[in-house]
Amino acid sequence: MSSPDTLARLEATIAQRLSADPDSSYVARLNAKGLGKIAQKLGEEATETVIAALTESREALVGEAADLIFHLMVLLAAKDVPLAEVMAELDRREGTSGIAEKAARPKD
Repeated sequence: MSSPDTLARLEATIAQRLSADPDSSYVARLNAKGLGKIAQKLGEEATETVIAALTESREALVGEAADLIFHLMVLLAAKDVPLAEVMAELDRREGTSGIAEKAARPKD
């Protein structure tokens, strides 16, 4: 069974591996290819998660969701954005209607 520490442990592992030898670490290999490749991989995983949700088994969805979260965390690490910052944003939004939150965002 996972614990609340799972994401913290994963974040620490990713941080360690970002600068590891690309021949021995998937995270290092992905990071060496640059931010564009990391973002592309995240997009691919998002698409695969959607497909799994619509057409595949529960187990497939769980696996794809795990891949999506993993690759999101690699992207955050590459951009030096701690997971705690994302969690704080979620905490800030808690109890706010999604419709109201979106309406309150600055217009671009």
